[in-house]
Amino acid sequence: DQWSLLILRDAMLGVRRFDQYQRHLGVSRTVLADRLGKLVAAGILTREEYREQGERPRWEYRLTRKGWGLQNVLLALREWGNRYLVSEDERLLELVQASTGEPVELALVRSSDGVRIDPRDLANRAGPGLQR
Repeated sequence: DQWSLLILRDAMLGVRRFDQYQRHLGVSRTVLADRLGKLVAAGILTREEYREQGERPRWEYRLTRKGWGLQNVLLALREWGNRYLVSEDERLLELVQASTGEPVELALVRSSDGVRIDPRDLANRAGPGLQR
């Protein structure tokens, strides 16, 4: 759902704490707690306790390996939105190489040699799970 995708986006941008999510997203506490709980239950986020001096214990939410596995999905959605939903001057975020600042894009490449593949040249074949 929309809130879960936005939570994942923010987690990949470094947001960790409940109040940060609420401030960034403008979501109700009830909805946010529900979605965070579902993402933790699914193994996409972990919940880790932290305590600032003089404060009660609170929770931080961090992406698991499974959660980071969704990065290409979210990047593809962002790239699609940047291409089809907003003009260039309306883009909020653009993907760049951290070390150079040069723009990058997602691409399909052939596993054997890294050659870029046109999406229209894709096909599916039965995998081991279908061949049983």
